[in-house]
Amino acid sequence: MKPGKRKAFTLIELMLVVLILGALAAIAIPRITGGAFNAGVNACKKNVDIMNTQIELYYSKNGSWPADLGEVTKDPNYFPDGPPECPFETPYVLITANDKYRVSEHKHIDSKEVKTISDRVFNRN
Repeated sequence: MKPGKRKAFTLIELMLVVLILGALAAIAIPRITGGAFNAGVNACKKNVDIMNTQIELYYSKNGSWPADLGEVTKDPNYFPDGPPECPFETPYVLITANDKYRVSEHKHIDSKEVKTISDRVFNRN
């Protein structure tokens, strides 16, 4: 074999490539998953805004507030594509306090909070 002409990579070169790919993955994966969580939270907030707008429209058309949320969300005149659903499968609730009929925003727990809560419950440090 002629000197200076190789046909394969050395073990060190392969390990260096794997190390670089691992570092890039460690940086990229948390950002991607965090972005997905934030997109879900924003979609949920938008659903709440849309439902509150439709509740106000219901009031202006009927002269009274809906008895429950289903009265508006199941009506195809207000939601022709069906009722909005929380991306995290948390139910929406109609709040009827102080003559305000609104769907309130609710909290969502991301994976970091779940780990923190489970650590507290099981007394892990």
